[in-house]
Amino acid sequence: MTILIAYDGSADSKSAIEFAAKHLAAESTVVVTVWEPLLVQLSRHTIAGFALIPDQGEESKELAEQQAAEGAALARAAGLLDVTHRAVADNESIWQTIVDVADELDASLIVTGSRGLAEVRSVLLGSVSNHVLHHAHRPMLIVPPVKN
Repeated sequence: MTILIAYDGSADSKSAIEFAAKHLAAESTVVVTVWEPLLVQLSRHTIAGFALIPDQGEESKELAEQQAAEGAALARAAGLLDVTHRAVADNESIWQTIVDVADELDASLIVTGSRGLAEVRSVLLGSVSNHVLHHAHRPMLIVPPVKN
């Protein structure tokens, strides 16, 4: 069984990794962080915002790589075996990118937190986990936030 874990560095995505490690046995785990290239960011913002967004393409990619590596390290520390990571550019939407990577890997299961770092945007557009749930044609586990 291959597990794909969507990781954005949020507390919910960290909880998703911990839950997966505690409750699932996998042959391999892939931690995926999706990043937005500048052109995708520009297409989602008004022209007025154009001057406010510096070109951070390589920097965004490097940060996503670091974040994916962090998620993979957390997964290993939590007990998951054969863990790899990927930072993938979002050319359409974050949820679609997650679904596409799951299809590419033929993942047995997609694991996400219920809310990520894009929480405010998700109120307007719908959450990433909700879109993945309704568009992925494979099992999915959405881990709710940990109650303190």
